[in-house]
Amino acid sequence: MRVLNFGTYERAYPRNAQVAACLRRAGVEVVERHIPVWESQEHKWDVGPASALRLLAAELRLLAPSRVEFDVLRVGYPGHLDMAAAKLAARGRPIVFDPLLSLYDSFVADRGRFAPGSLPARLLEKIDRGALRLADLVIADTSAHADYLAELGRIPRTKVAVCLVGAEERLFHPPAATDAAPLPLPGSADAPFTALFVGKLIPLHGLETIVAAARLAPEIRFRLVGSGQLEHLLADAPANVERVVWVPYAELPAELWRCGCALGVFGTSDKALRVIPNKAYQALACGTPLVTAGTPGSRELLVDGESALLVPPGDPAALATAVRRLATDPALRSRIAAGGLAAYQAHAGEDVLGARWKALLEDLVAGRAVE
Repeated sequence: MRVLNFGTYERAYPRNAQVAACLRRAGVEVVERHIPVWESQEHKWDVGPASALRLLAAELRLLAPSRVEFDVLRVGYPGHLDMAAAKLAARGRPIVFDPLLSLYDSFVADRGRFAPGSLPARLLEKIDRGALRLADLVIADTSAHADYLAELGRIPRTKVAVCLVGAEERLFHPPAATDAAPLPLPGSADAPFTALFVGKLIPLHGLETIVAAARLAPEIRFRLVGSGQLEHLLADAPANVERVVWVPYAELPAELWRCGCALGVFGTSDKALRVIPNKAYQALACGTPLVTAGTPGSRELLVDGESALLVPPGDPAALATAVRRLATDPALRSRIAAGGLAAYQAHAGEDVLGARWKALLEDLVAGRAVE
């Protein structure tokens, strides 16, 4: 089977890179018709005139005829605006849309960039719906998210399949002797226990909850890596919060190996309740204890006290308590780390996801219903 990755998707974005790796690992040939637009843009969709012109030029180039042969065309993230060109390029062959997110959900409901009912909000909703309806199969990262996308697109739920995100295992895996010098146990004198957060500082992540938890646990070090919409909330962060604007992607595994626990997301928006973020999978794959919000999305993979510590969204006191438990109980840290890695390997490892993707695509090509 040959899959054509089509559009302006960002090659290096974790979801896109990981899906390509999983497919190849499962014996699926992956070819590309890719025109870069987003590679140098840290915050996708925050476009100015220059970005809009690059996108328009890219969409026109995608309309040009191509002789590449394929069985299935896949549009990855960010690809909502690529779907019209994809429909023409597919020439009757099935199209898989892997949107990762809804534009309306992200920029209206979650980030509040536009007011509900405003012209931009209505436009984003129409772009979402149109893109979802053009696909023969839509891939969502959780069942909760799949339900939302089916409702948003007004498409049958059977047209939306679930495939977890996972992590790029060429980078994210438990530390080996060849990866770094032997690592001291987090919480020892040589490696003070640190709660690590990595990500763009957007409402989904619940940055205000993390900062408030740090105030409640002044004896715990919090290391926050990233920048974004809500970074102003760090202006009066307590002294135990260390701010790092940027860490190269290839160095993130070492950050996870050194920390005492990783923090997921703690936002209270509907979107935050539906998703499991990249950072959670990456921590699990590295064997790092994870603390994240207990939501319908996260509970599809994780069990509180076994594979992660799950706390109520938007609850700083519960987050501070969970981090303090891990900091003071090495046996608990070890148990949660092992349980999280086991859950990852059983449900989100590259072999598991590769087989899942391959089966979905084979059923689509054969015309069988997807469950």
